[in-house]
Amino acid sequence: MNLDLTALADEHLAAARTAPHGRSAHLVLHDGVLRQTVIALKAGTSLDEHNAPPAASLQVLNGRVRLTAPGWEDELAAGTLREIPKERHGLTAVDDSVVLLTAVND
Repeated sequence: MNLDLTALADEHLAAARTAPHGRSAHLVLHDGVLRQTVIALKAGTSLDEHNAPPAASLQVLNGRVRLTAPGWEDELAAGTLREIPKERHGLTAVDDSVVLLTAVND
């Protein structure tokens, strides 16, 4: 499978900007326990706090996001790759943003 990640990010960011909840997502890869999802968020939009999968990373493709968990937060800019914490966490778009979530689920 070949995928133009830049075009997909642009497409979903445009969709997020007009979506009622300010977000758009697309499952890019689902192979057994591995999942990769492009998530676009309009500035100020959040993914509420949720449980973490057994293993995951977040790559910021465009914009800036704030990854939060009880007692801490980390602001990530485009080009940043970060492990997702094993605790409950949330994500807020500081700017219009697109991320690539890679997760391994049981």
